[in-house]
Amino acid sequence: MTSDPTAAIVAFLDRFIAALGVKATVSVEDTADGPRLNIAGEEAELLVRHRGEPIKALQHVVDMSFARAFETGSDGRRVFVDALEYRKGKDVELRKMAVFLAQKAKDTGVEQQLGPLNPYERRIVHMAVAEIPGATTESIGDAFSKTVHISARK
Repeated sequence: MTSDPTAAIVAFLDRFIAALGVKATVSVEDTADGPRLNIAGEEAELLVRHRGEPIKALQHVVDMSFARAFETGSDGRRVFVDALEYRKGKDVELRKMAVFLAQKAKDTGVEQQLGPLNPYERRIVHMAVAEIPGATTESIGDAFSKTVHISARK
C-alpha cells in the first residue's frame, strides 16, 4: 500500500467499477471530515438505485478494508464513498430536516423523532442539532438502525 491511503482506495474503486463493467470515474474531494470519493459517469446510477443501498454497501466494504489507513487518533476523519453526489445531497437534506425538527422542538416543547437511521446518518443529525442552542438529541433503540429523538434542552 502507498503512503497515501486515498490513492489505494481510488485504485480499489477503479478495479471495482471495472469488474462491474460500468463506465465511470472516481474523483476525490478533500473535505474537513475526510476525503469524499465520488463515482461519476453515465452508468454510475447503478450504485444509487434502491435508495442508495449499493453505495451504502460499498461504503461498508471500504470502511472494513481501509479503516486502519485512516486511524489518525481522534480527529474524526473518515473516507466517504459517493456516486453521482447522491449521498452528498442526502446529507444536506438530512441536516436541513434535523435543524427544522430541532427548531420545532424548541418552539413547541414537543419531542420530535427522526429515523430509523444508520450510524452515519445519526452522526449527521447529532452534529447538526448540536449547533442549535437549546436543542438536544438522543439515539433510541438497540439495533443497527436507531431513532433519533430531538427535544428542547431542559
